[in-house]
Amino acid sequence: MLHTFGVAVASKYNKYRVPPPAARVTLRGFALAVHDKPGVADACVSLQDRFDADVNILLCAAYLGAVRGRSVSSDEVAAARGRIDAWHRDVVRPLRAARRLLKTGPPPAPNPQTDEVRREVAKAELDAELVELDVLGDWAAGFGDSSSAGTRSELARTAMEVALRSYSNAVLSEDDRNALAVIADTAARCDEVAS
Repeated sequence: MLHTFGVAVASKYNKYRVPPPAARVTLRGFALAVHDKPGVADACVSLQDRFDADVNILLCAAYLGAVRGRSVSSDEVAAARGRIDAWHRDVVRPLRAARRLLKTGPPPAPNPQTDEVRREVAKAELDAELVELDVLGDWAAGFGDSSSAGTRSELARTAMEVALRSYSNAVLSEDDRNALAVIADTAARCDEVAS
């Protein structure tokens, strides 16, 4: 457990979980913990594909809402995107496209040899996304914690909606809202994340 001793002890004797201090929760640790929970990866891919969105921007928005207690403005989302959009476009997306393509072809793929190449490309894609998370984490560290009105889940959901609007003005479908709820509710409960 990565809590400070006092917080861990308080959690043990309290019926309510005590979240760790926000300053000790990194965006990377938060994003990896949230993304690993049931249903979140599928929700992220659904929103990524429908809105052509960067999942790391969505998770950064969820982090600012759920962990830092902040609402997020469209200008802040634009600033975050300005730090990583070129990297995402020129590095992450080509790696993702290659990984997806290797799953079914072109010949000689798929075969055991090309499956190994696909695994290596997947590792490079993940490493490139971790670079994004670290850049976004450095950016997010510049904000103080806040006490915006709303629950952690509501703040995360609203922040992600602002982030999605930076990619598309499409009206959110019921499936989109459900995907946001899965991520936001999980983000609000992820108070034991790695630093």
